[in-house]
Amino acid sequence: MPNEVKSLNEECGVFGIFGTKNASQLVYLGLHNLQHRGQEGAGIVSTDGQQMYQHRDRGLLSKAFAHREDLDKLVGDAAIGHVRYSTTGQNSIQNVQPFLFHFHDGDIALAHNGNLVNGTSLRQRLEENGAVFQTTTDTEVLIHLLREKMNQQEFLPALKASLNEVHGGFAFLMLQKERMIAALDPHGIRPLCIGQLADGAYVIASESCALDIVRARFVRDVQPGELVIVDRDGLHIDHFTTDTQLAICSMEFIYFARPDSVIHGVTVHNARKRMGRLLALEQPADVDMVVPVPNSALSAAAGYAEELGVPNEMGLVKNQYVARTFIQPNQALRVEGVRRKLSAVRGVVAGKKVAVVDDSIVRGTTSKQIVQMLYDAGAAEVHLRIASPAFRFPCFYGIDVSTRAELIAAHYSVGAMREIIGCDSLGFLSVDSLIKAINIPDAGKAAFGGLTVAYFNGQYPTPLEDYEAGYLASLNRQEQLARKERLKK
Repeated sequence: MPNEVKSLNEECGVFGIFGTKNASQLVYLGLHNLQHRGQEGAGIVSTDGQQMYQHRDRGLLSKAFAHREDLDKLVGDAAIGHVRYSTTGQNSIQNVQPFLFHFHDGDIALAHNGNLVNGTSLRQRLEENGAVFQTTTDTEVLIHLLREKMNQQEFLPALKASLNEVHGGFAFLMLQKERMIAALDPHGIRPLCIGQLADGAYVIASESCALDIVRARFVRDVQPGELVIVDRDGLHIDHFTTDTQLAICSMEFIYFARPDSVIHGVTVHNARKRMGRLLALEQPADVDMVVPVPNSALSAAAGYAEELGVPNEMGLVKNQYVARTFIQPNQALRVEGVRRKLSAVRGVVAGKKVAVVDDSIVRGTTSKQIVQMLYDAGAAEVHLRIASPAFRFPCFYGIDVSTRAELIAAHYSVGAMREIIGCDSLGFLSVDSLIKAINIPDAGKAAFGGLTVAYFNGQYPTPLEDYEAGYLASLNRQEQLARKERLKK
């Protein structure tokens, strides 16, 4: 388990296509529109129905596929791809997906977005039974489970049994020579959708924005517990479990997904704008202008400004060519990284009362730097508004926040956080307003409007299994008692 919180780091992105010419080139385009979900590595596996071909490397997609031949060698009419941010495992070439496994009865490629809460214990059991792991990620667990069960069952029954044995938040995408298979966890925590090209080929992607770049028509979201199979006969929908309840990660709407994506019928930009409007109603500020923290808070700031009836100004400018601050090796460099990444516009904010809208606060160090930057640029007052609830609890489903050590809201009150950050006032969106803003139409009677909001209230949709002991140790006595009461209900 990681020792500290680095940031709200993206999970991963998957994209696959079956049944069209030059499939790997379309997968490459699709991964470009998912690059925001992972920058540590990228890979594609293709098949022509006879053989399977692989290329993968570390870094951004443009680096991983730096040479034309990297893509040209991936021949065939079917392919799957992956962009990676490591939530488990080391950042090595062995861990870059999709993985390609060669077996005597057929090859299998596998890509995964999410995190298994029982991956460590399953891996230990499998190793004790003779399995040899080639990577340090939890993704490989599924393949070893599958091979174990195929000793007694055919492929699809063995896959269903294996998917019922892995727990957590997962979106799996598999490729064989004759078909592509996708599977989504029983709560649909990670997003996954289906599209179709004009020639009839089917596409499966983490976000709908990736369908747009290949001109695929959105068909529908993959539902919790579904097994989606695409072969020469078309699209087939099956299930590995019907014991499901939607609980999609709320951070997809708050931060991770691109604003032009549509998830379960909700356009991400519209949801973020509603978050800003409701934030203005709950946490208004007497200010001259609203300033968004670029880029993920742009939509929320627009809603906040419109509701208050004040200008939405570009008081902060982002340098698009600076490396991300969370990869810096120490705190001093991270702080300097924020200043290289963002700049305050003195001519806009000088002498003004400013409401700064951001999507979330993790450590608080970035917020503190932004506030100070605005004061240094001459702002008279700086009021910080966060278009999500306070991030008080870890995520175990695919966001790199699996301990509470550096979650500022886990240890301080809003008032204390305001003093640490140094702003004139601080306000967060409530959980109820977050649910109202997203408003998933197909949530039915699912808890919390079909969302996972555990990062804000500690109520997880699944048992935490391998993480349970460490998580409980991180809670104070009052929180432990409250958790026990929730579990009883």
